[in-house]
Amino acid sequence: MLYDAAFLARLAADLRGLLPLWGFGPAAALSLLTVSENATFLLKEPDRRLILRVHRPDYHTEAEIASELAWIEALRAADVVPTPRPVPTRDGKLLVAFENGDTRRHVVAFEHRGGREPEAGDDLPRWFRHLGAINARLHRHAKSWTRPERFTRKRWNFATILGSRAYWGDWRDAFGLDAPGRAVLERLHRRLEAETAAFGEAEDRFGLVHCDLRAANLLVEGEEMAVIDFDDCGFSWFGYDFAAAVSFIEHEPIVPALMEAWLEGYRAVAPFAEAQAAMLPAFVMLRRMQLTAWIASHAETPTAKALGPAYTQGTVTLAERYLAARPARIAFA
Repeated sequence: MLYDAAFLARLAADLRGLLPLWGFGPAAALSLLTVSENATFLLKEPDRRLILRVHRPDYHTEAEIASELAWIEALRAADVVPTPRPVPTRDGKLLVAFENGDTRRHVVAFEHRGGREPEAGDDLPRWFRHLGAINARLHRHAKSWTRPERFTRKRWNFATILGSRAYWGDWRDAFGLDAPGRAVLERLHRRLEAETAAFGEAEDRFGLVHCDLRAANLLVEGEEMAVIDFDDCGFSWFGYDFAAAVSFIEHEPIVPALMEAWLEGYRAVAPFAEAQAAMLPAFVMLRRMQLTAWIASHAETPTAKALGPAYTQGTVTLAERYLAARPARIAFA
């Protein structure tokens, strides 16, 4: 497994050798924060903190990472959304490459930002109204921004989410998936493929999005909500940002209220057509299937270990409800 204890210890040792690049001394504290797609560390001295994100190998290219940072800097320059600043090394580099064993890895530093993620005990619909407004501003910026000439990010459509080129693996490898469950998910797979094809990828509904605005990537402090971790940003449906926001809680009864609040917040800033709103339940199921595959292909992560086969079983249950509730054919304007 990629992120076992021995690997993380070696990674931390390699990172420690890079600390002078950002002006930190050998006594600086370095601690692991999270392991997901990447490994994220907190670097601190008494008067200074940085977040170091070490990228999973063979996922994003250097050009893709540089493009992510370019969008973050453009968003900050235009004051679109509060988000931490990428921090360059002392010689001005935002992206650092280093050798870890026989693998070339990349690391990016971000300023540390205070706050906490929204929790179940909070007034989640209120925060989803904030999030809807943030999404509207992000999408409006993406539509009008002149991207750098060599800007490149992944395209998240059916083929790369669930289809033949799925970046996060095949949902059929899901933990604990039995034959009856697989039959249900095959039906859902075909339905979602048909619905997304009918909906299409026209510019009014498909563009540059964050693609991972779940609670873990939001920081709230007072009345302000900040956004972190643009690592999965790319080209997808604008409505897919809502689906990502309810990652891992798709089964909770509060989701319809969160959808309503998100739409309210979005529409207070920019239009969101009814045809696009009608696709939100489909995007939620698309994301749920994608995460079911992710758990299997990222089995070593704490999230995958915590969710395990129960998440797969929940996906089958949600699929049965979706297939029963949605008509077989939906026409989209």
